[in-house]
Amino acid sequence: MSKPVIGILTWRMGKRFEEPGYLRRLVQAGQKLDAVVYLFSQQDVFVQQRKIRGFVPKVGGGWEVKWFPWPNIVIDRYRKRVKEYLRLRHRKLFCYANSTFAKKWQITQLLGADERVKRWIPQTVAYSPTGLRQMLGHHPLLYIKPGNGTGGRSILKVAAQANGYQLQGRDRRMAKRNLHVKTAAAMESLVNSWVKENQIRDGNFMVQQGLHLSLVSDRVVDVRLLIQKDERGDWSVTGCGVRLGASGSSVSNLHGGGKAVAFETFMGKRFGSEKAGEILRECHELAHQTAVTLEERFGRMIEFGLDIGVDVEGRVWLIEVNPKPGREVFRQMGQLGTYAEAIRRPVLYALHLIRTGQTGRGQKTDTG
Repeated sequence: MSKPVIGILTWRMGKRFEEPGYLRRLVQAGQKLDAVVYLFSQQDVFVQQRKIRGFVPKVGGGWEVKWFPWPNIVIDRYRKRVKEYLRLRHRKLFCYANSTFAKKWQITQLLGADERVKRWIPQTVAYSPTGLRQMLGHHPLLYIKPGNGTGGRSILKVAAQANGYQLQGRDRRMAKRNLHVKTAAAMESLVNSWVKENQIRDGNFMVQQGLHLSLVSDRVVDVRLLIQKDERGDWSVTGCGVRLGASGSSVSNLHGGGKAVAFETFMGKRFGSEKAGEILRECHELAHQTAVTLEERFGRMIEFGLDIGVDVEGRVWLIEVNPKPGREVFRQMGQLGTYAEAIRRPVLYALHLIRTGQTGRGQKTDTG
């Protein structure tokens, strides 16, 4: 019997890939599971010959280019919403393990309107000067966020203070910005300029209720939780960790200077072990319900990375959902077994789909 063939669709330019370390480990995990696994991009698809120009890791580093058979299933790891990628997805040449996804603003709207999950969603509106003023009337702390951003880019924190407004964030190039202004007019002018100058591709901005997540003084703290399909096709929480932002930063992202610590250790020290256990169970409940809700709307998915806020009262909030998440939080915490499992699971799920004959091409496509 021939080996199952799994293609991993991703962005590349020459032999340069967007996340080479993870992709290398993903291919190697598939090879250890006795599957043929390779990377490819839209320019590597030769429909008439029904072959794929694929890339696999070479021993000692680099990538080997070879011809590969048509995949039984494709894991979509393409993280740039460029027209060439969207065009390929619309052609429906392959069976995909995961459907396409909408922009963050649309996801926030969807979840905020769903009775099963809306209790965890901070109040959010589309950015406009009027919307900004109205939100500041309800919440003294706001975040101005791009509707399709990632990695903490272009996020601005606006805090109303007794003597004016503090504006703090990282621009689209990850440069820090920290300003104080005395009047509402000056604040609105700066926010308006920020939105114009820090737009990411064609994305709009949203204004989101700020949460008091400084469980440690002068540091933003949140939880990164990874929920994935397992080898039986069931949703299962692989693990989670606490991300502790750099001192004075408005975000917790690891590549913005943050660090990762174990959930039980951090939350147990902050809230006590009993309350920490309650918070963890609620995070799991939130993750499972969010995954089910989003899969109902968008079709089959593989995994979600959830950024979850726990405020100073111990209340749980969903900040963001990423359908193509990283998993470096586990490596930073030294949880190498969890890290390895987080890499294996997408391949295990793809093999489950092949084994059970779920390789039709009927996934939903949403490019909103």
